Amino acid sequence: MAGEDLIARFQELGMSEQKAKETLKNANVTKNLQLALAEVGAGTALGDGTGMLIYHLASKLKPQTAEHLPLLVRYIVERKLDNTQRVDAALEYVLKCGQKLKASIDLQELDKECGVGVVVTSEEIERAVQSKIKASYKEILLQQRYHFNSFKILQDVRSELKWADAKSVKAAIDVEIFDLLGPKTEADLKPPPKQNEKPKAQAKPKPEAAQPSATVEATSDGATTIAELMKTKVHFHAPGENFKTDGYVVTEHTEKLLKEHLKRTGGQVHTRFPPEPNGILHIGHAKAININFGYAAAHDGVCYLRYDDTNPEKEEEKFFVAIREMVEWLGYKPYKITYSSDNFQQLYEWAVLLIKKGLAYVCHQKAEELKGFNPPPSPWRERPIAESLQLFEDMKRGKIDEGAATLRLNLTLEEGKVDPVAYRIKFIPHHRTGTAWCIYPTYDYTHCLCDSLEDITHSLCTKEFQSRRSSYYWLCNALGIYCPVQWEYGRLNMNYALVSKRKIAKLITEQIVHDWDDPRLFTLTALRRRGFPPEAINNFCAQMGVTGAQIAVDPAMLEAAVRDVLNITAPRRLVVLEPLKVTIKNFPHKSPVQLDVPDFPQNPQQGSHKITLDKVVYIERGDFKLEPEKGYRRLAPKQSVGLRHAGLVISVDEIVTDPATGDVVELICSSQSAEQAEKPKAFVQWVSQPIPLEVRLYDQLFKHKNPEDPNEVPGGFLSDISDQSMTVVRAFADQSLRQAKVYDKFQFERIGFFSVDPDTTKDRIVFNRTVGLKEDAGKK
Repeated sequence: MAGEDLIARFQELGMSEQKAKETLKNANVTKNLQLALAEVGAGTALGDGTGMLIYHLASKLKPQTAEHLPLLVRYIVERKLDNTQRVDAALEYVLKCGQKLKASIDLQELDKECGVGVVVTSEEIERAVQSKIKASYKEILLQQRYHFNSFKILQDVRSELKWADAKSVKAAIDVEIFDLLGPKTEADLKPPPKQNEKPKAQAKPKPEAAQPSATVEATSDGATTIAELMKTKVHFHAPGENFKTDGYVVTEHTEKLLKEHLKRTGGQVHTRFPPEPNGILHIGHAKAININFGYAAAHDGVCYLRYDDTNPEKEEEKFFVAIREMVEWLGYKPYKITYSSDNFQQLYEWAVLLIKKGLAYVCHQKAEELKGFNPPPSPWRERPIAESLQLFEDMKRGKIDEGAATLRLNLTLEEGKVDPVAYRIKFIPHHRTGTAWCIYPTYDYTHCLCDSLEDITHSLCTKEFQSRRSSYYWLCNALGIYCPVQWEYGRLNMNYALVSKRKIAKLITEQIVHDWDDPRLFTLTALRRRGFPPEAINNFCAQMGVTGAQIAVDPAMLEAAVRDVLNITAPRRLVVLEPLKVTIKNFPHKSPVQLDVPDFPQNPQQGSHKITLDKVVYIERGDFKLEPEKGYRRLAPKQSVGLRHAGLVISVDEIVTDPATGDVVELICSSQSAEQAEKPKAFVQWVSQPIPLEVRLYDQLFKHKNPEDPNEVPGGFLSDISDQSMTVVRAFADQSLRQAKVYDKFQFERIGFFSVDPDTTKDRIVFNRTVGLKEDAGKK
């Protein structure tokens, strides 16, 4: 049927022309509507609202229940399903029946589930509304009057009278409220008074190349914590209801396998985080960790840490250790730590079974022949089963050279890729199994089968694996084993950064960064070293939400989350990064004095520390200017400044300069009590009898937002390195920092947040700048 004819037919259902044109763009809904219209038949007069109920059915129908469309259309035309609530109930019922292949529908049960023939009278509605208002809502209605959201009452009534007409319930509620409150007053017509205003939300990251995604059922806008996100914004299937999800393949064994699965798990959520142990985890992995562990925790489930150790040439012990450390650092404890290699024997036996079923074969095409979008078909696809079995055994026994043979699956993937490789030969000892194997399974083959063995309920992975979902379901079903559900979400990418393991390794070998934990990188070990609190990273991931869209954000968004946490957890200290000596000639004390300074000036009850005040202090060199500009607020020849926490205001009497350079090397000042002196325009930090610190000030490693993009950086990412990415200064700090331990975090007052670096020794204290303070445009 031509597009114009379809638009006309859609309009006959009750759609506007614009709505009909928009619907035509959705291939799935259009297909369902065409089938529904064919079932109705040309010339059939549809009752009022019936056409839009058919549209509602077409837009909600899942592929696995499409065979029941004729029945449901007939029910709508016959007015057995006369509102969207009954249509939804019918869809839910046939979906529930979907775990059986070609399940027959019990029409009596369907009628019961959909309330067919059930009539709720206006008297029943009126009584229910009166009862609910009297029992639960009268007081709050008298208090809030017409500002109260009456939808809550409607929901309450509908929970009792499931098949009551919503419009009739709403009308009854309006009548009862009017009887209780009377006509609206002027106050009722005014907007309700604002409650405590919420802080302005941070600008949301823009999804890259906005691609519509049906992978995550409910689009999530994010939340403040992972627990909130997973409990309120993410809606995956319930354990055992795999068959209700889009694209899930139901076989004759599905019902039995799901029952056995539920018996083994007790209906508990099982997720897994399956990294490859060939590199260090990065900020994108933090999102994956939070989604997998967070979803399980929010639903009283468990999450495995599974090392996908199927490629022995790239795996190292340090990566296994670092991955576990980072998972635990983020606050998660794996239910079990497993290895794909634990299942090598079972995976091999299943591969043999696939060959025997004619679903896998040994192929001799070279790796370079299989690259690209349209590789030539394998001439060995129809190889006799016995021959493939013998060759696969020869591969296992090391009788065939590396690269001379692979085991391939006999299927075509969603994106058109044909016959993915299941096994390849590698004469490399394995980290855990030694030389027991010289054939190793691929990710495509291993991933779903290990998920099945661990009874994973929700296989959560990034969007690029969506095209592999068909092979995931195909493999489990081909072997007749429990099939989990794969859900995909969009990756998290960071601008001005690299996360490629190969390219980070290149930065290390080129000595641009020192190692995987260099604080300029966005690996998790680097972020820990820089001083990012794990709860800040988790909160940042929660703010990103769980959607099908790939997200790219600037580092400033992550830094804002870090700042939010450190602002309430990092005790304050006085430090000067570029010290300038100040001698107070009329020091008001006979000897140095100890001052008690609060760790959190806004909340003194949270503790304090001691600092020393002596006649020689050091201030920040930038807090003094010989020739201040208009609006300058700090120390100058004719302008005094206060010393924070010292109770003193100092004024310049004499300026000492270096004869050779003319640089100011010391200020001779006089002081007054802050109580007696005129209030200064600013107070600055200072130190006295200080200890030296090495302070590393970090900035963005790359100059451009996308250093890997040849359009932005034609010379490649190595040519985009900023020479301002790290500056080392020798700073002075108060004595209390002498006891600081590695990873301790502080706010250096008026400067920023800093963390103790692991390079710190007994004789050398090293701090990394984590993030600066919020920019103050008015600071002078």
